[in-house]
Amino acid sequence: MDIDAINRRIAQFETMVRPEADPTNDMAWFSLGGAYAQAGRFAESAGAYQRCIELNPAMTKAFALGGQSLVDAGKTSEAIALLNKGYVEASQRGDRMPMKSMGELLEKLGQPLPQVQSKQVHVELGTDMMMDRKTGKPGRKLPRPPMRGPLGLWIYNNVSAETWDAWIRQGTKVINELRLDLSREADNDTYDKHMFEYLGMDEDLLAELRSPASKPD
Repeated sequence: MDIDAINRRIAQFETMVRPEADPTNDMAWFSLGGAYAQAGRFAESAGAYQRCIELNPAMTKAFALGGQSLVDAGKTSEAIALLNKGYVEASQRGDRMPMKSMGELLEKLGQPLPQVQSKQVHVELGTDMMMDRKTGKPGRKLPRPPMRGPLGLWIYNNVSAETWDAWIRQGTKVINELRLDLSREADNDTYDKHMFEYLGMDEDLLAELRSPASKPD
């Protein structure tokens, strides 16, 4: 992505988190952190990721990316503190991929991994309830997969109706703020990227869902 496109993304996300817009938009802060990192503005990137974490500690990928931005900004001690905190948070939530990436970064920094013990919380769930992967809390099941194929099935099995409804509201903001035209492939890809980030779907998971083995015969 060229620098002009990156700067446009930065301006778009900065607009989304202004006081007159929605400064509590955790996903916009997350995306702003990524845009700042692409521009090499690592201290600002770390700040955006940390704001995302303040708003939504369940978004453990923000700990990992924020820690990397702090390293790139030369703030190693702050990075170690954030990564240790994020590693424990990810362990307790069962977020294996962010936990793995934070562990690898801590090891590169010559740091021992935090001693963690996954929470074993038994929750009685009704037949129409599930444990939401994004929030780590019980929620209502979706009545059906929101789309066809492995992606829709994964969302049905891992995302509560409350989180999906929250994404629909967030997705509407994304469409309006970024002026997306979903009849265009590039804008559809942008929308999907925001959805994946919001739901905590990393590249490894997406690659698995897109593999031939995940498709029904």
